[in-house]
Amino acid sequence: MDTCGKASWYEFTTKTASGERANPEAMTAAHRTLPFGTQVLVTNLRNGRTVSVRINDRGPFIRGRIIDVTRRAARELDFKRAGWAPVRIVIKGAPVKGAPKC
Repeated sequence: MDTCGKASWYEFTTKTASGERANPEAMTAAHRTLPFGTQVLVTNLRNGRTVSVRINDRGPFIRGRIIDVTRRAARELDFKRAGWAPVRIVIKGAPVKGAPKC
């Protein structure tokens, strides 16, 4: 899977959809369909920064967004202040058959 779209960040202190306690400093994310535990690479298309996150929640629930990352991941991707960024997400270890035009 190689997908492009908008990422946003979120922060809360309750449990995630997977049952884990939410941690805004963890390198985790919410995705609508990927299985919990899936490791994905998220690349900020504005600056080329990439992080690895583990899917442990469901979302985002805002039209046009493909992934929600934690505060820490947004900070490392350098879009925390902006609130969102255009990104590419790739399942870690999955073969990529040509990158989509983002």
